[in-house]
Parts: sequence; C-alpha cells; structure tokens
Amino acid sequence: MAEEKRTRNFGDKRDAAAHQEEWFEKVIAINRVSKVVKGGKRMSFSALIVVGDKKGNVGYGFGKANEVAEAIRKGLNSAKKSITKVCLVGTTIPYEVTGIYGAGRVLLKPAGEGTGIIAGGPVRAVCEAAGIKDVLSKCLNSNNPINVIKATMNGLTKLRAKSDILNSRSSEQVLE
Repeated sequence: MAEEKRTRNFGDKRDAAAHQEEWFEKVIAINRVSKVVKGGKRMSFSALIVVGDKKGNVGYGFGKANEVAEAIRKGLNSAKKSITKVCLVGTTIPYEVTGIYGAGRVLLKPAGEGTGIIAGGPVRAVCEAAGIKDVLSKCLNSNNPINVIKATMNGLTKLRAKSDILNSRSSEQVLE
C-alpha cells in the first residue's frame, strides 16, 4: 500500500512537470520606470509576456512590480488567464485579416507551406506561441509592443473556420 502511494506521488510530479513544459513562454519587453520621489528615484519594472501551446491557444499578459522576476511572474499568470483559441488551417491562417487596437494595425496574410513566419518581434512571438508556422505580416502605424500584440490578438480572434461560416449562413437561410 505504501509503495502505491509513492508511485502515485511521483506520477503526480511528472504530470505537473509535463503540463508546465507544454506551454511556450516568451518575454517580449521589459520596461524600467523610475519615479522621482522625495528620497530619490524609485525604480519599478513592467513585463510583457506571450504564452501559448503551439496548438492554436495563445494569450498575453502584462505584469508590473518592483523587481523584474516578480513582474515576469505576474505577467505569466495574467497571460495564462487570457488564453484564447485561434483558428488554424494546417500551418497557417485561413484568410487575410487586419487586427486593430488603438493606433496600431497588424496585417496578417496566409502563406504557403515552408514560407516561415515573416513578422516583426511581437507578432512573431504571438504566431510562434499559437503554432502558426507560415504567415506574412506587416505592422502599420504603431510599433509600440503592447499595441502591436493587442492588435495581433484582435486579428487572430476575428478568424473563423470555413465550417463555422457555412453553418452560420445555413442557419440564417432557415430563419428566412
């Protein structure tokens, strides 16, 4: 009986380790902010993180703290809470889409197999985390990493599968 308990505990630890390894985590930007106070300058840090499973699930998070490690930890927790599903067709996206957030616009185009991720830093990280292997992109108007990531996520969440679109059209025809 004691042996069974031991193996069960070891199995739980291995399962937890395997669950941790399946997430792709990438730190996009770390900003140092200094606030001038009576005694001098007070430093704090913010971290922008992208998390995904490379199978169509991706999220981003923003953490702020007085230390870099704590800001990254907070960003990771925030990113894991904001995970959304992205529609994929093979290794690319189903159709061209433009994501908009504030002044930032990100154009995402499907690409042929073997093209790779043709994208800048923040867009590349989001695509890698989502499992998109072939895509063309262009950041328009803004190059602020936060706005670019939010615009990219906006564009990716707009994507729908062909079957979903056809189902919604057929249900509209039935209503008429």
